[in-house]
Amino acid sequence: MKENISELLDAHDERDPNPWLAMYLDLSIPINNTTKLSLMRDNDSRSAKYLLPVIKVTSKITMFFIHIFKFFFPKLINSSKILHQILAWGLKRYVSPDANLLIFRHFHVGSEIMEFIAANIENIEIKTSPLKPYDFEDIKDDLFLKHDLNLYNFVIKLNKDLKEKGIPIVGKSPLNLDMITTDQFNHIAFPNKFRNTLDLRSAIELFTPFYQLFLTSNDFVRASNSLQLDETIAIYTAQILGTPGHLGLVNNKHPMVPETTYSAAYRLVLHGLAAETLHEILVNLKLQRNKDGIMTPHK
Repeated sequence: MKENISELLDAHDERDPNPWLAMYLDLSIPINNTTKLSLMRDNDSRSAKYLLPVIKVTSKITMFFIHIFKFFFPKLINSSKILHQILAWGLKRYVSPDANLLIFRHFHVGSEIMEFIAANIENIEIKTSPLKPYDFEDIKDDLFLKHDLNLYNFVIKLNKDLKEKGIPIVGKSPLNLDMITTDQFNHIAFPNKFRNTLDLRSAIELFTPFYQLFLTSNDFVRASNSLQLDETIAIYTAQILGTPGHLGLVNNKHPMVPETTYSAAYRLVLHGLAAETLHEILVNLKLQRNKDGIMTPHK
């Protein structure tokens, strides 16, 4: 899929329509335009068409044998530092610019959503630990592991405070949207050499066995289960805004009934999409507020 959408429209064949062009033009789901174009190009890439099916099968088989290995030798190979060095090296050398954009942007988007929730609940003060990487060196500081830990610690701190104070989640008025950035996140230059071809899902499928191998079982399972907290974060936001419509965009649900780790790669992509759609809703609220003046939560 090309940058120039007008060329694709001119070449549109009604008997052979491009499904990713249709998804890009569709406006039913709120999402950042740059993110959407990158995701559709990523879906339409040769890597996604030809490498992904093979990589998915290989990844699942590898995970099965690692699972057995970790059962008998749970502490023999555990190194988050080595894992993140591998991730940084692989992302820089083999992953496409579109996929890298989606990965890096996810940390910024996720951090801003948690900052929004922390800043907009009445009578609650929670410090967050934003993760906003701008280069591949930032990945080496246990970036992916910290992302999962931050999410669980945030849920624990928030609900501990709510329970101790005996209060529900009530949104502040007016809302604080200062932490929500409205730019297109195009200020990071990603490598675009001949070897930077892997699509997002292929990259995740390849990296997941390394994640499983170099993390403890607790860290790996927790990382997989954290994806289902999409529903939890969406509910917090709905309680603040008083508008639950965006809950219908969440696919990773029911965190009290965890999924198998073998589906983690696919659910990770859904997790990224859920974060992007929720963030875009907050962006639109901020833009509307800037247009109309200070906005208060819907009652």
